[in-house]
Amino acid sequence: MTKNFVFSAAMALLSLTSCYNGGSSEKATATSPSFDEVFTTRRSVRNYDATKKISEAEVRELIKAAQDAPSWANQQPTKYYVAISEEKLTAVQDMVGGNKERIKNAPVLIVSAFERGKSGFFQGSQTNEVGDGWGAYDNGLSDCYLILKARAMGFDTLIMGMRDADKLRELFSIPDNETIMAVIALGYRAEEPNRPERKNLDDVVKFF
Repeated sequence: MTKNFVFSAAMALLSLTSCYNGGSSEKATATSPSFDEVFTTRRSVRNYDATKKISEAEVRELIKAAQDAPSWANQQPTKYYVAISEEKLTAVQDMVGGNKERIKNAPVLIVSAFERGKSGFFQGSQTNEVGDGWGAYDNGLSDCYLILKARAMGFDTLIMGMRDADKLRELFSIPDNETIMAVIALGYRAEEPNRPERKNLDDVVKFF
């Protein structure tokens, strides 16, 4: 009888543990999209939900993910300047040209830049004809990691090339040796955006 009691108790405990772990696993699956889902649901969003905010801690998590992006000789030339206060958000909204109305409800605006003379250089000399183009390349890789991580966390983004670099540089005291590439809006979509058609695969790849 004692043995049966111990066995039954052990099985019950095992059952509870399995349920607990299973529940956690199911919850994680429900809140964590697959890699393919991140790709297929990411959009360039031009209408944001004004009622939803994003914390500094969440933005830090995004930037941390962006740091995992590869770069030339691990130079990590990308720098980010984050507008999260009302004062800075309002200021940056006036520096993105025709996108101002599209991103007016985004709770975060991120200026993406890269330090020149890092990627594409060895001992201070340009390695090949691309030069600082490698810095822009690495900056794009970092931004790609950032927007994909954002989507995995349930956020949406818009990378904007229309921006007043001089005013942004002054607003955030960005050093002269950094090239300002883009402003990235971060928030939650207010509506479901369309997915533009992609080119036929054979138009972008050739096998030899």
